[in-house]
Amino acid sequence: MNIKDSPALLLIFTGLFLGLTFPFGKLAAEASISPIVWAWLISFGSGIILLISQFLRGRKVCCNIIFIKYYFWSSLFSFAVPNILIFTVIPKLGSGFTGILFTLSPIFTLALSSIKKVALPNRLGTIGILIGFIGAVIVTLTRGEVSQPASTIWLIAGLCIPLSLAVGNLYRTVGWPEGADPIELAVGSNLSAAILLFSLLIFSGQAVLTLDLLSIKSLAIFQVIGSVAMFSIFFRLQQIGGPTYLSQIGYIAAGVALFSGTVFMNEQYSLITWFGAIVIIFGIILSILGQKDPIESALESNKT
Repeated sequence: MNIKDSPALLLIFTGLFLGLTFPFGKLAAEASISPIVWAWLISFGSGIILLISQFLRGRKVCCNIIFIKYYFWSSLFSFAVPNILIFTVIPKLGSGFTGILFTLSPIFTLALSSIKKVALPNRLGTIGILIGFIGAVIVTLTRGEVSQPASTIWLIAGLCIPLSLAVGNLYRTVGWPEGADPIELAVGSNLSAAILLFSLLIFSGQAVLTLDLLSIKSLAIFQVIGSVAMFSIFFRLQQIGGPTYLSQIGYIAAGVALFSGTVFMNEQYSLITWFGAIVIIFGIILSILGQKDPIESALESNKT
């Protein structure tokens, strides 16, 4: 089966590529790269490369008022705000712990989707999300690395990440322009986020900080490659899986971040954190099993 027709494979690979963002982000922070600059790099690099690929395929990128509105709100809640928060809190919470905060996104997305009645999972899928949420709560209560427990203010800032992501997850489905191509939306949303972030750098007098990326060229290139790989399938997963199913990429990303942070970056977490991670894994397995036909669910939701 083609990966772009398999919600489960899309979920797994999108989550894997997303998970690389956290250790890369921590390395960038250790190199004194501004969180806004790193977030801009991801959106700008991904947007430009996907734009080139779109043109090479002979495809367009629509820029009428409906699409521009979609690009703006999608970029604000899905990329700009979460990425700034992520790269700001990583030095305080650790890359693994910040990744695990992503696991709260499904429960927020489920709540918002229930209100709007958009692409809801079946009973087993809902149970899986709730179990994953319990695991996330267990992990959150450990407050980060063993040697670096987080203060309440940083924990609250971290919790704003999944909340913003949940709003973005729901909006991308509800606001999806008729006839839009997934790559087209990935291009428009990322470039819109890049414009927002660069404007913020200009108004804060920090635009010159983008030159700092030259000091970590290899890391920047690896980050862009990973982001392009993720966004090349991200909006396709949104299209056929719906907001709640897509939100579970956070579960996989958390596992990647926790593993890479522990193995490659010497982060240390308590046994309770690892137990919570196992609970999360069990939850996502149930959710995938319960999501027998997300394509049909998404199509039904779009009809309503």
